[in-house]
Amino acid sequence: MDSLVVLFWATLGSVFSLIGGIALVKFKVLRKRFALFALPFGAGALLAASFFDLLPEALEDQDIETMLRWVLGGFLAFFLFERLVSWFHRHHDHDSRNRTQRTMIIIGDTLHNAIDGVAIGIAFLIDVPTGIVTALAVAAHEIPQEIGDFGLLLGKGMKPTKVIIVNLLSAIATIVTAMLTFWLGGSAHFPEAALLAITAGFFIYIAASDIIPDIHEQPRKIGTIQAAMLLVGIVVIGLVIELLHAH
Repeated sequence: MDSLVVLFWATLGSVFSLIGGIALVKFKVLRKRFALFALPFGAGALLAASFFDLLPEALEDQDIETMLRWVLGGFLAFFLFERLVSWFHRHHDHDSRNRTQRTMIIIGDTLHNAIDGVAIGIAFLIDVPTGIVTALAVAAHEIPQEIGDFGLLLGKGMKPTKVIIVNLLSAIATIVTAMLTFWLGGSAHFPEAALLAITAGFFIYIAASDIIPDIHEQPRKIGTIQAAMLLVGIVVIGLVIELLHAH
């Protein structure tokens, strides 16, 4: 039963991302507007999950300084991962730029999904409420991001049917790594507190470096709405955390 619970929540974000991508694949304007306001909501969800759930769990009965180093390690690891992807892209042949960009989008998305799955699996090793909160935060971030990836791949010349297949295969990475982490962690006794701290570092980096700077670059009206959506994301996931841990 525990495995089925993990499977359900790990699949949740991937299913809705795929449905949303298929539904919006022909509606370019609607897709852009959705991503514009849903991404800051996802950033708020990631921040709430990090500061209201993952970090308190990681710090419980642990050395605070050690755990904060793990948070920084997670933050820097994701930063270096993005730099590596960026470096590879810049050093490729310009004649095959579109193909290279498509490849890097797919690779980056798949690795990102795999990391999300590990985060979900680790969270469920702590307890079910922490797992659900993490899965919801991942879904809130992943759904608009995956829909955005649909648009990017279409814009780089990939056919719609192939885009759907590629995103489906990429989404499976979340499910596979979530289940493997949960199964292996249950028998191998992973350092769960450190892994939760690393996950919080991932989430904080994604919100702070990928999404929040975009809000500042928007015109005042759109930026204000996006800022409000970020706060809504924090409040909604914060309330979910309170409700789950109250039972």
